[in-house]
Amino acid sequence: MKKVIIDVDTGIDDALALSYAVHSPALEVLGVTTTFGNIAVEEATRNTLQILELLGASQIPVYPGASRPLFRELKEKAKLFHGENGLGNIELDRPQTAAKDVRASSFMIAQAKQHPGEVTIITVGSLTNLAAAIMAEPKLVDLVERVVVMGGAVTVPGNRTPVAEANICAAPEAASLVFQSGIPVTLVGLDVTMQTLLTREHLQAWRELGTHVSRSFADMCEFYMNAYAQVGNVKGCALHDPLAVGVVIDPTFVKATPMHVAVDTSGGPSDARTIGDRRKQPAAAPNVEVCLEVDQERFVTHFLQHVFSRQK
Repeated sequence: MKKVIIDVDTGIDDALALSYAVHSPALEVLGVTTTFGNIAVEEATRNTLQILELLGASQIPVYPGASRPLFRELKEKAKLFHGENGLGNIELDRPQTAAKDVRASSFMIAQAKQHPGEVTIITVGSLTNLAAAIMAEPKLVDLVERVVVMGGAVTVPGNRTPVAEANICAAPEAASLVFQSGIPVTLVGLDVTMQTLLTREHLQAWRELGTHVSRSFADMCEFYMNAYAQVGNVKGCALHDPLAVGVVIDPTFVKATPMHVAVDTSGGPSDARTIGDRRKQPAAAPNVEVCLEVDQERFVTHFLQHVFSRQK
């Protein structure tokens, strides 16, 4: 089993990613860290506890993290896509467990030192917790096995701005620091995630399962799909964060290309853009593995098989 830490800003696709990871026999979830992004960090922490309890996985510890970017003001919540509470406005029971009294960055460092070369960090929110961990312990870049980042849009338009993806846009300086740090990074961006769609037919099948978990997730995702239909006339919703988990479970779901990627932190029209040097003779050595192709049918099938069931 691969040891993972999942760093979330728990909105709807984060919840899907957590369920996928919890039910995967290929992963051992050491803990979940929370950050701002889709919602405030306090709400992300609450939602994470609620989702883990809903999944019967309350034994997985939760560690609160950054409440704001390193150098910027906090952006507005993503209420259109995730609702006021981050979970499509569905009501879940108040969490009976509590988050740990240890900072997210400290937990990342401690686990990497305890399991050198074995821990993969999956980030599906802003990169602020990981950036803070690297600043506090520069040796972290050599201690983790890999970082898999759901973020960026190297070859396609953005979703937060015309050129920038939401997770990078939430904290561009943090993303820039991580990419430049030397830590091994796989970037799972809009280049591939927008090709992985959950459909209304899938939601109907979840409702027909008849469990509290499947119905709750169907209700959440219906809200998410309605937002997609309103904004982009998309028939479904993208499995952004689950694909990042999927890449750890089975790297062959995607094809990745080594590339030098910089993050624009200028504050101008291209702010937060992930700029990949795709020239035959790039000016700098690759620092990121950028996912540019995805076997979407095989991934979506695997996701659907495991999201609510721990199968071999």
